[in-house]
Amino acid sequence: MHLTWLISAALLGLATCVPIERPKEKQEEETPPEPSDTGLFYHRYLQEVINVLETDGHFREKLQAANAEDIKSGKLSKELDFVSHHVRTKLDELKRQEVSRLRMLLKAKMDANMEQDVQIDHRNLLKQFEHLDPQNQHTFEARDLELLIQTATKHLENFDADHHNEFKRYEMMKEHERREYLKSLDEEKRREEEARFEELKKKHKEHPKVNAPGSQDQLKEVWQETDGLDPNEFDPKTFFNLHDTNSDGVLDEQELEALFTKELEKVYDPRNEEDDMLEMEEERLRMREHVMKNVDLNKDRLVNLDEFLKSTQRKDFNEADGWKTVEETQVYSEAELQRFEAELVAQETELGRRAEQLRRQHEELQQRQVQLDAQKKEYQQAVLQMEQRKSQPQPEQGHPAGPGGELKFQAQPPHAAPGDHQFLPDSHPGAPDHAPQQNQVEPSRSQQHPEVEIQ
Repeated sequence: MHLTWLISAALLGLATCVPIERPKEKQEEETPPEPSDTGLFYHRYLQEVINVLETDGHFREKLQAANAEDIKSGKLSKELDFVSHHVRTKLDELKRQEVSRLRMLLKAKMDANMEQDVQIDHRNLLKQFEHLDPQNQHTFEARDLELLIQTATKHLENFDADHHNEFKRYEMMKEHERREYLKSLDEEKRREEEARFEELKKKHKEHPKVNAPGSQDQLKEVWQETDGLDPNEFDPKTFFNLHDTNSDGVLDEQELEALFTKELEKVYDPRNEEDDMLEMEEERLRMREHVMKNVDLNKDRLVNLDEFLKSTQRKDFNEADGWKTVEETQVYSEAELQRFEAELVAQETELGRRAEQLRRQHEELQQRQVQLDAQKKEYQQAVLQMEQRKSQPQPEQGHPAGPGGELKFQAQPPHAAPGDHQFLPDSHPGAPDHAPQQNQVEPSRSQQHPEVEIQ
């Protein structure tokens, strides 16, 4: 487990430290906890690479002999060429899994942006991820380890600063919402709310003295209340060994922050309305930074035994002034708050514009849907009429019939043969077919009755 933290610390830009001697009984009885989450979006990949490298004896030996500068510069990465084939195969598989995960993230992002049916150039898109080599997506090479170390180092160096900026925006948003709420009240209720707010602030400040983190008073308080030991018998080396919970010879950031719990409980209680737990986490981070600044001499983000013992010999170790909490410091200025509020107004304006655009698009889609429904109804009626016509009995073969069932005949053209029958358009179906035509000359009487003799 010591190597697990050592590799993790190395990959995060931390130096190795010489382990102190431990009683064998303690090493056998304790099971060190798993390394804490770094907060990086590729933390799982980072931890899995560490676990695989830990299994190679050659790499383990080189890591223990390396310093922080060797690790950061990429010198250690070249040792990857000498690890066993079995380890390299596992690392190749880890990289392929990570590339597949990143591709899924890119696809999900494009789907969320409604960029569907778009040809994706994964090689170019993967360039935005700095913790692996996108040109080679199948094997884990020395370049991948070098990029992983450099990227994790850079990201974690900015982690605290990013956290402080997020907390500042959180505090400004709280104040902005409070002021907006006061504007919505009438004069009397506004005075009552302001008085209530001041009362909560006053109540929050009523707490015991907070000792400066890393001071003699703070460590002795932990020694007495947490460890259950006599404060008059305080011993820095024993204290260090007690709170090096994973027995790796150093106090990491999580082990240091655990020492501040008693001080934080003096100020923050989750059951109290006036106590903000996010402020407590900011307080914890500020305390850890204070200790690292004064105790971490080689700036490797770890405190070894030698550094810890030297810190107890400093003049300010007996610092009795106490610690200024978050509410006693100015997190933001009024000018910063005004810029923040102007930014919120701009964001709200943009959101309003986009909402109006979406509303219009929704109306257009609704109108289009109405048109489509009308067309669909027309098509359905046309199909129904065709089905009805097909189901009706067909008329006998002959002359076409009109809507009322009457026969329709076309007039005989002028050049029709004399013997051809001609029917008037308005002739009744029952009329005899030998009726004389209007334009036909009436035959003579002798022609009509040839048997009558004229004398």
